[in-house]
Amino acid sequence: MESKSIKGNEMKKYLTALIEEKGIDLEKEIVLEGHIGLTYDDLIFFIEGTSKEIKASIRSNLVAIDFKNGDVFAYLDHLAKGMVAALYGEEA
Repeated sequence: MESKSIKGNEMKKYLTALIEEKGIDLEKEIVLEGHIGLTYDDLIFFIEGTSKEIKASIRSNLVAIDFKNGDVFAYLDHLAKGMVAALYGEEA
């Protein structure tokens, strides 16, 4: 699949729209053991700081999951675990 460049705050807009269209508030806590207060808004902020290639890959995966009526939150929670590992050097 061809990777499209994601410019400016396009990824933030995409993720915000995706999460909100599923009826979830951006301030909803992502439940990860030992990490109280982590929200989807925090995850979006972290993703915004990644490379354009990573953002394109994340978006591509989310589009594929959503197209198949899969659970995008299972994938977002997986990304949150990776975020915790990257920031704190531990597994969530």
